[in-house]
Amino acid sequence: MASRGGKYRNKWAMDFANKLKSDRQIVPISSPDNLAAPMGYTDRTIADNSHKDVDPNLVVKKSWDIALGPIKQIPMNLFIMWMAGNTISIFPIMMVGMMFIRPIQALIAVQTTFKLIEGNQAIAQKFMYFVGNIAALVLAIYKCQTMGLLPTHPSDWLAFVQPQKRMEWSGGGMML
Repeated sequence: MASRGGKYRNKWAMDFANKLKSDRQIVPISSPDNLAAPMGYTDRTIADNSHKDVDPNLVVKKSWDIALGPIKQIPMNLFIMWMAGNTISIFPIMMVGMMFIRPIQALIAVQTTFKLIEGNQAIAQKFMYFVGNIAALVLAIYKCQTMGLLPTHPSDWLAFVQPQKRMEWSGGGMML
């Protein structure tokens, strides 16, 4: 890698004159003081920012996000209920099952969730979290009732009682 005049083209070069691998050395061409620092490297130290105080407004906002999570899911559950319809098939049954399971799991794990909620508004936030999960359970029960899955008549419980018969049928229509 020598050029005319015995100077190397690169700042660092490998000396291959020795045949043994252990004898090969990296020979610096210029002194380390002349080398430019790598990109992004600085000699100054960076201050430790881990001791900074946490913004209390940010903690309260994050706690409210956790507390209002179940209430924010209710409109989506209503839309999914409407899309599934009232027929008894695999999709509506799975949807109703998930509508029961999620709030129950959230209510079982309420202590771990309440550990995340901090601040001076913690009691109101915990109450809203609880109310949101209860509202989701009520919505699931309503969906079961509209699908006809809840036993609401004595004939649903007792085999010898005859089911109720409708006396009238009514439906919407248009007057021409």
